[in-house]
Amino acid sequence: MPTVIGASTGWTVGLVLGVIVTLVAAAIVITIVMLATRIAKQARTAVEGVEKVRAQTTELDAVGRINDSGVRILHSARALRKVAVGK
Repeated sequence: MPTVIGASTGWTVGLVLGVIVTLVAAAIVITIVMLATRIAKQARTAVEGVEKVRAQTTELDAVGRINDSGVRILHSARALRKVAVGK
């Protein structure tokens, strides 16, 4: 009788350990999937933010032209001051 109990107990322990390992693996996979979902949502938000920044900064292409106009205005103002002051 002790041999039968020993063999039966070992099989049961193996089955219980197998179930525990399966549950732990399932918990890890579920955690990874949840984190991946959260990262995907954050990535979507980041892409939307980058698109907004891109839309707001496309107008900066004209900065060079604005700077040129400012330099011309400054030179004209200096020339007028020279004429007005006499220097």
